[in-house]
Amino acid sequence: MSLRSPIGRVLGLGAAKEGVTHWWSQRVSAVALVLLTLWFVASLLSLPDFDHATVVAWIAQPLHAVLMLLLTGTLVYHSQLGVQVVVEDYVTSHGLKVATMLAINFAHIAVAALGIFAILRIAFGRFVGGAE
Repeated sequence: MSLRSPIGRVLGLGAAKEGVTHWWSQRVSAVALVLLTLWFVASLLSLPDFDHATVVAWIAQPLHAVLMLLLTGTLVYHSQLGVQVVVEDYVTSHGLKVATMLAINFAHIAVAALGIFAILRIAFGRFVGGAE
C-alpha cells in the first residue's frame, strides 16, 4: 500500500513510466560530455607532439586516465541512450525492435569494455605482473 496519491505516482512519468528519467539522463550526460570533451581537446593541444610515446605517457598519468575513463563511459552511455530513442521511434515491428535493442546494447557494452580495457592497460602498464 502506497501513501502517495495516484497523481503523485504518475507525475512526471510518460506512458512508459520512464520518459523523464531517460530525458534527464541524456541531458546530464550531454553536459558531462561537453566538459570532458573540452578537457580532452585542451589537453591534447597542450602536448608537444602526437607521437605514440607522448600520448601513451599522457594517458598513463592518473588524472588523465580517470578522465579518459569517464569520457569513454559517458560517451558510450550517451550514445546508447540516443540510439535507443531512434530505434524506439522508427522500428515498428516488436520482434525486430527487441532484436535491434539487444544488438545495440551488446555493441555498446563491447565498445565500452574495449575502451576501458585499453585505457587501464596503458595506465597500469603493458602487462600487469608480467614481463614484456
